[in-house]
Amino acid sequence: MGDLLLVRHGETEWALTGQHTGLTDIPLTDNGREEARRVAPLVGSYHIGAVFVSPLQRTRETAELAGLKRYTVDSDLHEWDYGAYEGVTTREIQRTRPDWYLFDDGVPPGPPEHPGETPEEVGDRADRMLSKVDAALANYEGSVVLVSHSHFLRVLTARRLGLPPSGGSHFLLSTGTVSRLTFEHGRPVISGWNLRP
Repeated sequence: MGDLLLVRHGETEWALTGQHTGLTDIPLTDNGREEARRVAPLVGSYHIGAVFVSPLQRTRETAELAGLKRYTVDSDLHEWDYGAYEGVTTREIQRTRPDWYLFDDGVPPGPPEHPGETPEEVGDRADRMLSKVDAALANYEGSVVLVSHSHFLRVLTARRLGLPPSGGSHFLLSTGTVSRLTFEHGRPVISGWNLRP
């Protein structure tokens, strides 16, 4: 069975400012494009059987710049819907909710286009995506690559390891990085995290 490679998209303006960027479709910065290009040798060193990408432009551009030209867009890979906290920084949120923590508390609902998601709802999406990954690993030779977003990939990692969605809080994930999940003695493990060339 192949590995599961997780690619976080390159830098965006909101990643620089710390604003929660869920469904807002903003582009990569020039530095983010360069980060994506630098990922190419890492993913290129694997035999890739399937690639799944979030529908947002920052992930699609990252995939293409990383040399992953043939991919399937999957809406289950979109970032956490931050609801009323879309575009807001953690520092701003904690002015009125000093103990707020995304992985424990989720977000309040926003406007209709940003209803928000609970940690459990994000975990359900991650579980659906992992079922698709397992099907791809069984049907194709090689590894599976997911190009997605920080908080979602952190929850997906927690779920892969048998942890609750809140377990994603333990896996810091930087822009323009590759992480590798594999199996040891039949159990899922992290074999590389936050890797850059």
